[in-house]
Amino acid sequence: VQLQASGGGLVQAGGSLRLSCKTSGMNFRIAGMTWYRQAPGKQRDWVANITSGGSPSYVDSVRGRFTISRNYARNTVYLQMSNLKPEDTGIYYCNTFYRGRQWWGRGTQVTVSS
Repeated sequence: VQLQASGGGLVQAGGSLRLSCKTSGMNFRIAGMTWYRQAPGKQRDWVANITSGGSPSYVDSVRGRFTISRNYARNTVYLQMSNLKPEDTGIYYCNTFYRGRQWWGRGTQVTVSS
């Protein structure tokens, strides 16, 4: 299983970014997918999840600003982030629980300047 995250960058507060996580080596259609982020000096926290059937859920701090989605044909999960705030800064990781274990991508850096 490989998870390859991309799409991070530097953006001003109020701006938008779209993260992508391309998966391989797994049956994407049966796996729930999750985005986590890790701010500098802090633990890695859950941000958004999408079930295998496409039902999303969000941490309160991003609900209404972030949208998680998935493309089954491309085996890819996305995180559309809008109205970004400085506190959204961190490394964003793609994650799935598949065949009895957690799998992590390398992460993509998001920096939001004030």
